Amino acid sequence: MKIGLIKETKTPIDNRVALTPSQTKMLMECFPDSEIVAESSDVRAYTDDEYKSLGIQVVNDLSDCDVLFGIKEATIDSIIPNKHYFFFGHIAKMQEYNRPLIKAMLNKKITFSDYEYLVDGDGKRVCAFGWWAGVVGVYYTLRGYGLKYRLYELPKPDLRFTIKQLLDSLKSIELPKVKVLVTGAGRVSQGAQYVLNEIGANKIDENEYLSIDNVNALAYCVADVNRLVKRKDGKDFTWSDFSNNATEYESDFIKFAKKTDVLISAHFWAPDAPVYLGEDDLRRDDLRIKMIGDVTCDIMGSIKSTVRSSTHDKPYFDYNPVTGKEEEAFSSDNNITVMAVDTCPNALALDASEYFGDMLIEHVFKPMLNDASKCNSVVENATIIRDGKLTPHYQYLEDFAK
Repeated sequence: MKIGLIKETKTPIDNRVALTPSQTKMLMECFPDSEIVAESSDVRAYTDDEYKSLGIQVVNDLSDCDVLFGIKEATIDSIIPNKHYFFFGHIAKMQEYNRPLIKAMLNKKITFSDYEYLVDGDGKRVCAFGWWAGVVGVYYTLRGYGLKYRLYELPKPDLRFTIKQLLDSLKSIELPKVKVLVTGAGRVSQGAQYVLNEIGANKIDENEYLSIDNVNALAYCVADVNRLVKRKDGKDFTWSDFSNNATEYESDFIKFAKKTDVLISAHFWAPDAPVYLGEDDLRRDDLRIKMIGDVTCDIMGSIKSTVRSSTHDKPYFDYNPVTGKEEEAFSSDNNITVMAVDTCPNALALDASEYFGDMLIEHVFKPMLNDASKCNSVVENATIIRDGKLTPHYQYLEDFAK
């Protein structure tokens, strides 16, 4: 089997890669009958020379490869017909902006496996960047708070920024004495909590968080979705009921919003779930939140101040709660400043790529290279298209693709 690591072609550019140079070398030593090449890239965090120095071939043409691995969606004109691609496709939820992509993959008789749907026997994702999104989300949000109130300046991440630099930078400043709410309990939330713990923030429980107004040091509370919503009829919350009957619930978020300075949004949200902060909520006189890090970046989703996603170059914008419109970042202390970068892990491209590559090696590369004639169940469940046709589990996309 010949495997190619594609150059990222999506705009804005992503600097991550599915396999680092050292991971690529290790796999080629373990599986000498297979070959892995890297497409030449001037945007990848790991340079062409770093691959070449370990004996990995860097090429401009991947047409002789069997399987191709990227990170974000490949552009339509870069897709080679009759190949097997792996990347984050953002098509399985019928995302309208990627309808042309799924049509093109079907027409080009592509086999496509989506990282988002690589899951184990318990349905848990085995290859994800969520933890890193939480890590970077906290950094960007605290950096934005410092800029908003002119308290301190944290460095803007560059192509070689690492988690050690991130933590060292936060530890070098006098942290603001504010209350931070982290929503959710999954990988994104865990990454956010990791950073807050590492920099010495005080974790306090919900009762204390809601009973006090001020703190003497940076403090945070974690609230999962079961604390953010309530049933409209007053019955008790259960996870199974919420999953099946989300429309029977309403937001119970305002009790936190009145006690929070900085919000780190790290919860999963679906369109049929309640809106936690609507436009009317954002106008309330008793709303205390002035900085929001919407790490999950649901545009006009559970938090209506997220009117769009932002970029690493310009991570922030202001939301004017009176007009409901976007304004220039840090233009008024009365505005709510929003951080809504939807590719946060890319700020730690070196570390995040290594982490992701380790998971791919375990769940995709080793099974695939051990027996190229078989598709293991993890990959099979994530394969949306095979040879230009939708697989049985994803037949619901047929009308969307047409």
